[in-house]
Amino acid sequence: MQNLFSLENRVALITGASRGIGEAIAKTLAAQGAHVVLSSRKAEALETVAEGIRKTGGKATVMACHMGEIEAVKALVNRIDQELGRLDILVANAATNPYFGDLFGVDEGAWDKIMDVNVKGPFFLIQAAARVMDKNGGGSIVTVASVNGVSPALFQGAYSISKAAVISMTKAFAKELAPRKIRVNSLLPGLTDTKFAGALIQNDDIREYAVKQIPMGRYAQPQEMAGAVLYLVSDAASFTTGTTLICDGGQLA
Repeated sequence: MQNLFSLENRVALITGASRGIGEAIAKTLAAQGAHVVLSSRKAEALETVAEGIRKTGGKATVMACHMGEIEAVKALVNRIDQELGRLDILVANAATNPYFGDLFGVDEGAWDKIMDVNVKGPFFLIQAAARVMDKNGGGSIVTVASVNGVSPALFQGAYSISKAAVISMTKAFAKELAPRKIRVNSLLPGLTDTKFAGALIQNDDIREYAVKQIPMGRYAQPQEMAGAVLYLVSDAASFTTGTTLICDGGQLA
């Protein structure tokens, strides 16, 4: 019987792969046979993740890149194409949120950083990756958005706006790339125990308020997002494109 979740002989790029959700996704895809390319701003942290994957028999390559620098993003995809000869899977996970507060307090610098890393970078990353995928007959792309892109979170307005843009971007690319056999979907995590969400989880009052909004009564662990991404990038989701897969413990139900 065919293993619909096997990723043998596929190359997968995961951005923001040095920790948290990105690290969990990278380890899961590698366990299914993918040659994972780990990317984030600093190579040192990525090497630790890569070494862990290699010790368990997986294939991992480290390529540092800042998602807010478009020429670096294009160079990353070009390097993968040249060195590995193909790109079958992209998980655009890297994101930032340098500002926590009401929208009246967002200055231009914070706004630009959020939009550059969360929206502009992923747009040109998908554009470049799709060109390589098209040469090899197709592929699968997953953006990592957020439940905040559907229902904006208190004091995370600018970040929520950026994630709403990611959801719209996902659907737009899905329609345009479907004829090229490239599927594009989005994962929408709820509150997850990562360094990125540390300011929320470590604050007792905020954590208690947030958990009360989640019917399952807890926040997620990064690994709980990885299975959803595995489904979306695998042959099990061969007729799934332009959708959002919500993993939030029932928060948006």
